[in-house]
Amino acid sequence: MDDPDIPHHFICPISLQIMKDPVTVATGITYDRDSIQRWQSHSQNNTCPVTNQPLPIVPDYTPNHNLRRLIQSWRVSDQVPANYSSFQVKALAGNLIKNVNLPELKVSSLKSLVSLASESENNRVFLKEVGVVRAMITVIVSCYQNCSIVGLQEALNVAYLVRFTHDDTRSILSKHDLVIHSLTWVLDLDDDDDYQITTMKLHAIVLLKDIIHNTKPLVLERLNRDFFKTIVLILRHLKINNLEHGIKEVLHVMLTTCTWPRNCSMMIDSGAVFELVELELGSPKKAITELIMAVLFHLCSSADGRAQLLGHAAGIAVITKRITKVSPKVDERALMIISLISKFSGTDWVLKEMVRVGTVEKLCMVLQVNGLHSYPREKAREILKRHSNVWKDSPCLDVTLLTRYTN
Repeated sequence: MDDPDIPHHFICPISLQIMKDPVTVATGITYDRDSIQRWQSHSQNNTCPVTNQPLPIVPDYTPNHNLRRLIQSWRVSDQVPANYSSFQVKALAGNLIKNVNLPELKVSSLKSLVSLASESENNRVFLKEVGVVRAMITVIVSCYQNCSIVGLQEALNVAYLVRFTHDDTRSILSKHDLVIHSLTWVLDLDDDDDYQITTMKLHAIVLLKDIIHNTKPLVLERLNRDFFKTIVLILRHLKINNLEHGIKEVLHVMLTTCTWPRNCSMMIDSGAVFELVELELGSPKKAITELIMAVLFHLCSSADGRAQLLGHAAGIAVITKRITKVSPKVDERALMIISLISKFSGTDWVLKEMVRVGTVEKLCMVLQVNGLHSYPREKAREILKRHSNVWKDSPCLDVTLLTRYTN
């Protein structure tokens, strides 16, 4: 919101709209309560959007009563409506959607739609009923086609607030075959540390995840190399800037698309394996590690994927380290990755590296820790038996222990 008549400190840094319930977080920054709650709860993000400093795991918001009174006084003096009936919302939204098509009213109409969508969940339902999803996608695609960002921020914000359902996605793609290209174009925008463009990218990746998750397989089969280059680059960008809010969404996109061999190959060619290992080296949260291991498993089903993992100095080590340390899901995926490597890429160097970084010892540990018939136990036994003739001669291992678990 760029209206010069609105005091800057009335604007929420996330929604860029006038705050209705301002609260101050631990870093001293004030946000609208609904916006900061969405920010933290949507992907369990515990960093301050403005400062990138960590926030308490349990949200701790301090109501800013003085600012709220100032905003309420300003609303009254400027006659800014705060609440509408369902009929008024639908009528107003319908007119605003029509006005979006008029160049002189486009941006102001989009800003008004953002205000309505930010107001309440009921408003967001009403907006969907009058076709706001398709209208916002039309704006986003038009911006892409014209290489213009006029109105883009607002359109993305409305679409992000309203979100896409399964039916919305099918309807959108039937009318706008450029929507995926348009959203990846947003991800490619040069932000130069511009907070507003970074926010647009975060909104775009959430929308892209929704579309990818709900679309038909035929659409996923048609994704091109540029799409995956962009996805890998945005993952790196989010990692560098510690934006967990978007990292999880990108990983969901990767996991949904990498099950097709053609997509898997393009993802590998775009350097995905290296970036995933680098991300995991940062010891992310459990949910992110689970996604990383799931994607790596699919990528390591390919010889090129395994080669990239082995080409990273910490590739085998980071997979090994996570076994028994995060969750049963991670244990299964990590053991499957180790199994693929030992079976199809088990060169002398690889087998020695598995001894050096403690993989073999960890496999023996799995045999001791897990239940008698558990999948991890059987997978660990399978890997150990496959190469026991090599590993039993290593001076770094307890030969008695290795022999006990492989006979």
